[in-house]
Amino acid sequence: MPLYELTLLAKEAEVDNLSDALMEIEALSVSVEDADADTEHEEALWGEPGMPVPREAWQRSTIKSLFASEAEALEAATLILAQDWAEDIHVQGIQPVDEQDWVRLTQSQFQPVPITESFFIVPTWHEVPAAAKTVMRLDPGLAFGTGTHPTTRMCLKWIAQNASAFAGQSVLDYGCGSGILAIGAALFGSGRIDAVDIDPAAVEATVANAEANLAHLKAATGQVPIRAGLPDLVGEARGAYPLVLANILATPLKMLSPLLAGHVAAGGHLVLAGILARQEQELKDAYAEVGLQLQVANEEDGWILMTAQKRVG
Repeated sequence: MPLYELTLLAKEAEVDNLSDALMEIEALSVSVEDADADTEHEEALWGEPGMPVPREAWQRSTIKSLFASEAEALEAATLILAQDWAEDIHVQGIQPVDEQDWVRLTQSQFQPVPITESFFIVPTWHEVPAAAKTVMRLDPGLAFGTGTHPTTRMCLKWIAQNASAFAGQSVLDYGCGSGILAIGAALFGSGRIDAVDIDPAAVEATVANAEANLAHLKAATGQVPIRAGLPDLVGEARGAYPLVLANILATPLKMLSPLLAGHVAAGGHLVLAGILARQEQELKDAYAEVGLQLQVANEEDGWILMTAQKRVG
């Protein structure tokens, strides 16, 4: 049985109402895309955690929703167009989408992600590449970070290349999302790992992903080495971790500088990501005030990885 995809074109002001209405009509899924993607008018929307998003949507958005039948898709379009606020919304089409083809198409867009020559993140539906010696299984769309963004890749590459610096040592992953950095640290030989996030759903994702990826460590030791929770899991404890990882964004990283610096043990490493190249100096200034000298360790697609090592004594 095919599904049916209803495609609508909307202006920025109507996107929220339209998306909410489609969900109320019980669409199986709703996605919003830039209608001008891959043209000179394409826009990027960025927001900082805990801060208002500068724009809610693109100037022109394509909204795609799936329905179980053509009749349901047609009824949804009719109901939408009858609303007072829908004057500028246009139907672009209703077309069948084979359920299996839809899943296959979605999966085909995500290939194994190479972090190093021998370390790969591999979706569960893919075979492990022959070159992979270390593998993390993580499915795009099912987590809060899947290794496809430059900030995540740079963090994982640093972990892989500096494993000897934290072998057997405790690690803090602050803003853990899917737990991808915590799992990476565990795969490369760290000791106990505390992974914290302000979002309970992220904590749940971290627990599930850790269980799926670290079964071999649980079999050997009786437990998964990652403890996940909200930030009060680690509280205000200071100087507790030889390695502190934080892949967030520049504004919260600056706000958290006293806390994160305080969590780094003497001689320990701080690894920060989510920073644009143009934000380098402001991060350096913020962490200099708490006694850490940040340096750029890597750069990719306009994003930078910054690291510091805390003095001993």
